[in-house]
Amino acid sequence: MNLSGIHGIGTPPVIQPPQITPKGEAGGQGDFGRLITRAIDAVDHDQQASAGAIEQLLTGKQQDVLPVVTSVAEADASFKLLVGVRNKMIEAYKTTMSMQV
Repeated sequence: MNLSGIHGIGTPPVIQPPQITPKGEAGGQGDFGRLITRAIDAVDHDQQASAGAIEQLLTGKQQDVLPVVTSVAEADASFKLLVGVRNKMIEAYKTTMSMQV
């Protein structure tokens, strides 16, 4: 049985780790804020791509529903991850604020 003609649906995207410079180097301060801003921008981009894919499907420009479902699922997963990180940050802030000095 020859399976050489069968290809996967798609390869998963490669996630690059954020590039953070140490505090002593130029641009070291404020990296956490930039990291959060980039994460929010990435989630926003996923949401816009999802909305665009839905619009193309509804207008008839896109006939295949699989890329649309994939785009919506990616946007949903990235949003849920962002909300989870936000919740952990709030929890850590509350824990820190309740510590006695």
